Amino acid sequence: MKKELKAVCFGEILFDVFLEHKKIGGAPLNVATRLKALGGEVAMISAVGDDSNGKKLTTYLNDLGINTTGIEVKSNYPTGIVNVILNEKGNASYDIQYPSAWDKIEISSLNKTIVEQADFMVYGSLSCRDAISKNTLLELLAVAKYKIFDVNLRVPHYTKKNVLDLLYAADFIKFNDEELNEICEDLHSNRKSLEQNIQFIAEFTNTPTVCVTLGSHGAVLFHNNKFYHNCGYKVNVADTVGSGDSFLASLIIMLLNGEDPQYAINFASAIGAIVAQNEGANPIISQSEIDAFLGDFSKKTSQYETL
Repeated sequence: MKKELKAVCFGEILFDVFLEHKKIGGAPLNVATRLKALGGEVAMISAVGDDSNGKKLTTYLNDLGINTTGIEVKSNYPTGIVNVILNEKGNASYDIQYPSAWDKIEISSLNKTIVEQADFMVYGSLSCRDAISKNTLLELLAVAKYKIFDVNLRVPHYTKKNVLDLLYAADFIKFNDEELNEICEDLHSNRKSLEQNIQFIAEFTNTPTVCVTLGSHGAVLFHNNKFYHNCGYKVNVADTVGSGDSFLASLIIMLLNGEDPQYAINFASAIGAIVAQNEGANPIISQSEIDAFLGDFSKKTSQYETL
């Protein structure tokens, strides 16, 4: 019997605006959406404007059954907007409007209680670009049971100090390979290989779980002093928006429910690949799609319902 994990996701909720359409997004929201689809009990701590986009976001989350009591409504700031530019390979770059409501998340006894009652908290670096949300996040991390840092660097919205503060707070860190290389260089790592730099980060920050995603080449997981690898699944990429977020949510659920780490990274990589072949960050994923990606692991996935 799988435990229904209690999760809280902190940070940006917004609309990703593409050339011809817009979709609900923001890394913490994307993680929350996939966690909920995988059976978690999920709360969101963020802020929206007192506008139609803000109402759409909270309605969307409420309809999914995600707890929105930790989402503030700001009359002086708009709901977040990100202009997404896709290259010919479907890889995204982002123009993130500032200031947005989620830059101004304030501390409250309510969101402290939400965090204290959760099994884990997921956060990223982007929510620290403004001092108000950063200070709130640091106060909430002080009361969180288990802290998962989705590094998610977005130029020019981070500083080395902010990233280091968030790394030190974490029990579980997720990078992509470019982020790992940048941070290891900043920290003057003299190690050469990917695995050596992952160990360097784990030792430097005293973090037992570090995961690095490698795009189409899969991911590497360092968990309790052992390495696990997935080489990726070949798909026709529509866009990569949200792929890493769904990967992270899936990996969290698997590991914290005590699944074998190799199975966990295979499952998470399959979910990430399926998201990449769909438009937008939060497609509905059927069990048959997961089974097709996992192959020999398909029998084990039967315990999970449609995502």
